Amino acid sequence: MSEYFWPEDGIDVARRAKAAWSASCQALPIGTLVTGRVIGRQPFGVFLRIDGVPDAIGLAEITAMPAGFELPGMGAEVAGEVIWHVEHNHQVKIRITS
Repeated sequence: MSEYFWPEDGIDVARRAKAAWSASCQALPIGTLVTGRVIGRQPFGVFLRIDGVPDAIGLAEITAMPAGFELPGMGAEVAGEVIWHVEHNHQVKIRITS
């Protein structure tokens, strides 16, 4: 497996995120503290399945990670804060805190 990965069911993940977008934004307002598991890893950051809101897709970009923080691996549990909602691709931006 490559260092970078997107789930095999990535198209379904994106479809579910789009269908649940309104509910995800309501459940995860900016400032919400979240935990989640890394389901995708790319050079620019990691995609997360957010605990309690399984159809929401979180994106934690490397630019929003603490200085010196290494990109988490696949399956890693992380914690963070919702910092933005990106409507055009139905992603919840997360700033990882640990």
